[in-house]
Amino acid sequence: MSFFDWLPFGKKKKESIDPELARQMLTDRYNSFRLLIQANTRMHEYVAELEEALRGFTPYGMHYVRAQCTRISVSTYQMIKYLNELKPDGYTRLYDRFNEIQERIAEQIDPVQLSGEGELVLNLKDVRREQIDLCGPKMALLGEAGAKLDLNIPPGFVVSTAAFNLFMEAGGLQKEIDCRIQSTDLNDRNEIFQLSSAVMGLILESKLPEELSEAILEAYDNLCVDLGRDVNLAVRSSALGEDLEGAAFAGQYRSILNVGRESLTDAVKEVMASKYSMQAMAYRNNRGLRDEDMAMSVGCIEMIHASSSGVAYSRSPVNVRDRNINIYSVWGLPKAVVDGSAETDEFIVSRGNPAQVLRAEIAEKNSRFVCDTAEGVCATVQLGEEALKPSLSEEQAILVAETVTHLEDFFGIPQDIEWAFTADGTFILLQCRPLLLVENETEEHALGDPDLPAPLLSGGKTASPGVGIGPVFPVRKSADKLSFPDGGVMLLKQALPNRAALLDRCSAVITEQGGLAGHLANVAREFGVPALFGVKDALEKLEAGQIVTVDADGHTVYSGSMDSLVTEKPRKRLMMGSPVQASLRRAARYIVRLNLTDSDSPDFRPSKCRTYHDIMRFCHEMAVREMFGFGISDEHIAAASRQLICNVPRQFWILDLGNGVSEESEINPKCVFMEHVRSIPMRALWAGMQAVAWDGPPAIHGKGLMSVMFEATMNPNLNVASRSSYTQKNYFMISENYCCLQSRFGFHFCSVESLVGERTLENYASFQFKGGAANPERRILRARFIGEILEELDFRVRIREDNLNARLEGLTRQDMEYHLKVLGYLITHTRQLDMIMTSPNQVETYRQRFFNDFKKFEVKDDVPETSPN
Repeated sequence: MSFFDWLPFGKKKKESIDPELARQMLTDRYNSFRLLIQANTRMHEYVAELEEALRGFTPYGMHYVRAQCTRISVSTYQMIKYLNELKPDGYTRLYDRFNEIQERIAEQIDPVQLSGEGELVLNLKDVRREQIDLCGPKMALLGEAGAKLDLNIPPGFVVSTAAFNLFMEAGGLQKEIDCRIQSTDLNDRNEIFQLSSAVMGLILESKLPEELSEAILEAYDNLCVDLGRDVNLAVRSSALGEDLEGAAFAGQYRSILNVGRESLTDAVKEVMASKYSMQAMAYRNNRGLRDEDMAMSVGCIEMIHASSSGVAYSRSPVNVRDRNINIYSVWGLPKAVVDGSAETDEFIVSRGNPAQVLRAEIAEKNSRFVCDTAEGVCATVQLGEEALKPSLSEEQAILVAETVTHLEDFFGIPQDIEWAFTADGTFILLQCRPLLLVENETEEHALGDPDLPAPLLSGGKTASPGVGIGPVFPVRKSADKLSFPDGGVMLLKQALPNRAALLDRCSAVITEQGGLAGHLANVAREFGVPALFGVKDALEKLEAGQIVTVDADGHTVYSGSMDSLVTEKPRKRLMMGSPVQASLRRAARYIVRLNLTDSDSPDFRPSKCRTYHDIMRFCHEMAVREMFGFGISDEHIAAASRQLICNVPRQFWILDLGNGVSEESEINPKCVFMEHVRSIPMRALWAGMQAVAWDGPPAIHGKGLMSVMFEATMNPNLNVASRSSYTQKNYFMISENYCCLQSRFGFHFCSVESLVGERTLENYASFQFKGGAANPERRILRARFIGEILEELDFRVRIREDNLNARLEGLTRQDMEYHLKVLGYLITHTRQLDMIMTSPNQVETYRQRFFNDFKKFEVKDDVPETSPN
């Protein structure tokens, strides 16, 4: 105090402060702080979800990535906004850092702009695998095989991805679709169904750009001239990402067979629209493929009038160790093989030189698909001896086997091919793609195993290995898909490709018809879902809702849960290495990483924030400082506060920020009784402070007493006449769910801040403790002593010298109340313990006493209204 302060004219007259206005000012500040904490809690939750997504166990698409990044971005912005309300315009530089980080994230997740560059239509004979980006893998690999291996492939042309991009950009079609996808919950089957129907309808109703229609029809006319006849075409998908290793998209897009000139442009649109079929969207989402990476090209190839046709694998699709060639064939077109609608002949051919047919299983083929006389295909009844006759001769089976092994050697990986023989015996390659191999380590269980009950069903073939347990759910029509339960066993008549949309929810699949070469079997193997196909009378013998165990390897279905058959397998990281996960990982570099770890460092400032996590850390730290420091004058605090009437030798003052005390307390505007306090965290804290009477200071030996006397003369903060932070009043700043205590107990200063309610994720308590009457060594030892106790109670603790900070969060209301009682107890009972901290025996005695007293808080008790002292 200066000399002039003693003079009458040296003192300034203090302005009178309206208590109501002061209280409103504090309430406004608290509301900003509360909203900042809520935004911080939400952001913690969103970041935790993002980190879980990065692990890759559950499927998600780019809509999730963008939505999650947007949610985190909004929460970060809100924290900056509320911090600047706590200290008006005090942290505006954070907005600049936020905008820079947001731009970096947007670069990783914004949709790719369609360029529309490249030829609209290409002749298939000129297409090579270098043109995958323009023609899609299906047509590019077929063109490559025909040109480089001199294999017969159908003549035709490709409507390129450039043509698709041109169509989708016309009239803002792609933007409209993107908006609809963004606003849809792709985990809700009803919403996906509605989205799929709406988007496909939108595409089909849109008109192809005139230049594209002309290019398609011109390519068709040129093809007819080259062949010297009018032709019908197979119009097939060849999307980017389709038919690649590990992502075959088998049967997920549309193929339209035997199409003439009149229907050609509509058929092309229909194939393009199938990009948004329900099953294709589910497949992309489950495989982590980005919608914008899946531009659709369309192959238009001559329709082959097949005598017999089918699918061949250069290895066994269900046993990676089996190197024999597997061939599946039928009479007529291969449609019956790939859509699982009929029984197929199966040929196992050795890889030796010469190759040999090791086994042939001939099915009863009661129908065949043939080209209609006009457009489309039809199934014809097949009667007589031909139904049981092999659809391939031994020579033809060996030719197919030699072709698929030749393709494997050429492309360097096992192959899955589709082929046909014409009436004159000419072999035509219709498709080639990488074959997904399944590592099957499951031990087969022989029928009649004495350790197992008699099976409900037996037989069939392993379409995808493994064991699955769940309730039976028959799917007879498309509408049944909407009510399919998670973990259900899908029961089907036919192994239809569009049922693949449910595989992410299945524990297993059982079908009455279908083979290993069908599209559904392919996708089941990709997803690792056990599948048993060709089980006779399954729909009749299994009841809906019945719990069954499907042992696909043992070809059996058991009633109930046969846990002994299930071997624990490591969870499959479905998203690992996918384009969607790659985008999320790049974006996460600007979200999750934390660089601002030390709040006392000179680098702890806005300009050093390089991620959203940095901004979140900075905002929270500064908000606590602003709130604890109040940021307004002591006079405003005094004007807004009311004294707590209690039987303790210390004065406490309450700042009600809203609903912290009951209306009954308004009878006396200058004081509050404990019975009127409604604040949940304050009542818990006060209960701990008053639960056990303080025994007074511990017995001090000579050195301890001399330490206190020396410190009292040297530390100005211990002089009660000085205006230090230790001499301020003891304040409770409260609302119904919030409490902030700033208090001096003895020679130490402490503060507690807590939010407690029914929303567990928002609950937290922070505790700060510093100071003391003894020398620095003893004060530091006491801080460590308290820290060790709190760490045993799951607090996160940080200690610097004699300054302790501890935090706990995310517990239920009851658990938070328990921990607040512990904090209240420690505030009361650690007074003057710094003086005995160099005596290990005394320290251990107090530690044991504290933990014994904590047991009293484990049973919820009423808050005492007065001190037991």
